[in-house]
Amino acid sequence: MKRYSMITLLLTMVLILSACGNSGNSSSSAGSSSGGGDTSKGKVGIAMPTKSSERWVNDGNNMVKEFEKLGYGTDLQYAEDVVENQVSQIENMITKGVNAIVIASIDGEALTDVLQKAHDANVKVIAYDRLIKKSEFVDYYATFDNFKVGVLQGSYIEEKLGLKDGKGPFNIELFGGSPDDNNAYFFFDGAMSILKPYIDSGKLVVRSKQLTMDKVATLRWDGAAAQSRMDNLLSANYASDNLDAVLSPYDGISIGILSSLKGIGYGSGDKKLPVVTGQDAELASVKSILAGEQTQTVFKDTRELAKKAVEMTESVLKGTEAEVNDTTTYDNGVKIVPSYLLEPVSVDAGNVDKVLVDGGYYTKEQLGQ
Repeated sequence: MKRYSMITLLLTMVLILSACGNSGNSSSSAGSSSGGGDTSKGKVGIAMPTKSSERWVNDGNNMVKEFEKLGYGTDLQYAEDVVENQVSQIENMITKGVNAIVIASIDGEALTDVLQKAHDANVKVIAYDRLIKKSEFVDYYATFDNFKVGVLQGSYIEEKLGLKDGKGPFNIELFGGSPDDNNAYFFFDGAMSILKPYIDSGKLVVRSKQLTMDKVATLRWDGAAAQSRMDNLLSANYASDNLDAVLSPYDGISIGILSSLKGIGYGSGDKKLPVVTGQDAELASVKSILAGEQTQTVFKDTRELAKKAVEMTESVLKGTEAEVNDTTTYDNGVKIVPSYLLEPVSVDAGNVDKVLVDGGYYTKEQLGQ
């Protein structure tokens, strides 16, 4: 009897463990996370690049909320900036029968084959904030006015240094975004539309002579790589001269740049930190701005971008045309992708409260105020 009781007990435990192991959603790739929700209207895959940047975490969460409000189930995945992970995650979404996929690509040119699979399975594709290139199977593109982002960064440097008033010369170094992200070129070109005339006239001096994207790009937007490059620039070119400004395209890069600058005494004594731009209004950078370190960031309200991407997705799923405001700019090499561009906003210590706190993006407590 004892033997049979023991067998019965073991079988019961196995059944319980099996039930536990099969409950809920599972994730198949590194750095991924799955959503759920009501699937009465279908299911949407959301492929985000990485959790290492808070903006992508916010983007993913915002879209999940918006889709689920409308009655769609979601499958949210993060690929941790590994292209192969993202391709595998998208393939899995297609296999699981999603009706559409919103993709913020890691490498805009690496998704041609998997988008063919999406098309063959009648899965609609919305490019999110990063243009997907070399594929005709991109239905729409939701993003910000990326050229204007760069213009705002360049204009801020112009204003803070008094370049319009004829002041100068000033020393500046340039940083670009990831070369596999189409947006990086728009950011850089927008900034250079403002800064290059001053470089040509000698009012801005780039002592490293690194002036083009192939020289200044930062693969995967990596702050550590930016810090290392800044270390090298400072040691090679600024042993006896001060650096007055740094064009940085993204907050994570800005933090790396500032770490390098502070490491050799900038920001202490009479050695002022240079003007340092940024983008995305990440919490650490907004706190840095309030502390008098990073000077500026460009705020892109990802809550609104998420809403726009969700609207576009619902339109294609209903078989109707989505609202767009740009049908000429974003040529992906195969087609011009109809796009909706939202407006970015320049933020510094003077308007943090008005833009970010009054707008409900951060609370004063989050900012340590």
